[in-house]
Amino acid sequence: QMRLVESGVGLVQAGGSLRLSCVASGSIFSIHRMGWYRQAPGKEREPVATISSGRGSFTYYADFVKGRFTISRDNAESTLYLQMNSLNSEDTAIYYCASKKGGGLIAPAGSWGQGTQVTVSS
Repeated sequence: QMRLVESGVGLVQAGGSLRLSCVASGSIFSIHRMGWYRQAPGKEREPVATISSGRGSFTYYADFVKGRFTISRDNAESTLYLQMNSLNSEDTAIYYCASKKGGGLIAPAGSWGQGTQVTVSS
C-alpha cells in the first residue's frame, strides 16, 4: 500500500500561484500513474490532473484547469507536484493526490493522501 503525504497548505489571493507536493512511500513510485483530485465545499470529489508512470510523458487535465495547472513528477524524490497558476475562488478546495489504477483523467484511484486545503481569496 502506497502512503501519500501532501504539503502546500495555502491561502493565496486570486490571480496568484501555489505549488502542491505529494511525497510517496511504501511502493516504487515510478511505476505508478498518479493524479490530483479536489473536493470543494458541498461538492463531490473530482479529478484535476493525471500523469503517466515513468517519465510522465503523458498528462491529462480537467477542462477547468487546462492552461493554468501543471502536473509533474520527480521519481528520484518520489514526489508528485501540482503547479497552480491564475487561481480563482472556484479553485478553493481540499486537494488530494492519489495513485491511479489506469491511464486517463477518470481512471479510478488506488491509494489516497490525506488532503491539503487550498483557499483562494478574492
